[in-house]
Amino acid sequence: MKAAVVRKFGGGFHTEEVTLADPVGREVLIQVKASGLCHSDELAQSTNLGFDVPVVFGHEVAGIVTAIGDGVGDIVVGDHVVGCLVQYCGACLQCLTGNVNLCLHPEATVRDHRITDSEGQPLNQGMGLGGFAEYALIHENQLAKVPDAMPFPQAALLGCGVVTGAGAVMNTANVQPGQTVAIIGTGGVGTNAISGAVIAGASKIIAIDVADDKLANARQFGATDTVNSREVDAVQAVKDATGGLGADFVFDFVGARGVTRSGFDMLAQGGGLYLIGVLDPANSIEVSSFELLGGRKRIEGVYMGSTNPKRDIPMIAELYLQGRYKLDELVSKEISLDEIPEGYASLSDPKINRVVITSF
Repeated sequence: MKAAVVRKFGGGFHTEEVTLADPVGREVLIQVKASGLCHSDELAQSTNLGFDVPVVFGHEVAGIVTAIGDGVGDIVVGDHVVGCLVQYCGACLQCLTGNVNLCLHPEATVRDHRITDSEGQPLNQGMGLGGFAEYALIHENQLAKVPDAMPFPQAALLGCGVVTGAGAVMNTANVQPGQTVAIIGTGGVGTNAISGAVIAGASKIIAIDVADDKLANARQFGATDTVNSREVDAVQAVKDATGGLGADFVFDFVGARGVTRSGFDMLAQGGGLYLIGVLDPANSIEVSSFELLGGRKRIEGVYMGSTNPKRDIPMIAELYLQGRYKLDELVSKEISLDEIPEGYASLSDPKINRVVITSF
């Protein structure tokens, strides 16, 4: 089969002929029908984040099950499935209480050297998925079934960008009807936070960005107010939009020092700041204990929208099929496996939400 292989960090994605092993145990073989381009894969190929090269990345995967190992439980040949990078064992205390994103033993899904190159040398499988390929061999815990009516390009986005954005609002923060939300950064993931806030029933959904095209797009997804932080004081704008109170919840999808601090300053009394974006891994802000105690405020890091993939992915798929969750508008461009570099380059265009590989 063909796969996009990263041979060295910063060396880019290169299509090669590779061989995939047959599924054993709890492995599921899927024919990949769509694979989304997430910035995390681009970052992982350009920077050593702890993955071993050579490697096949791609973690927003949707396809059809073609074979299963003898230990697979609830997935059968012919199922339509979506891959998710949340890796979990299913047996630890966190998993048994439903918090699979906090699994104590995510290594349980790791399977070494299931892909080899044309010379028989092993290739690693990024994030347990390896979806930049014609086929992928994935542990069943990283797969969620979706209805056959779900189109594959839209389905692929459910595995990361959608659940990360919407999940931060609906799961981590547990936004309730009538509460107010500010979302900083309205790229693909931030846009899904807007969609999540719509589903949650937020009374104010304030989108903040520096690009007018993205802010216009945010309104299409349900933002009630938009703020260009290059042109106005975003903190004051949020307070003005909330009657001087500030937002009950602020979601930072940027992760830059000044932006994060502004997010904290936007909070209403008793509000929470949720950190999702990572522009600079060394980013930090200074917050005094008095600010936290006096304002009864909190700061929380969010991983993958506190997602339980087998619960959340089918749920959002159903909402989409009911016309209640916008996904068609997210798929801005479809490309071939050979066009990954060009696809990532196009994501710099603020008019582009997401790019999806659909031709293999």
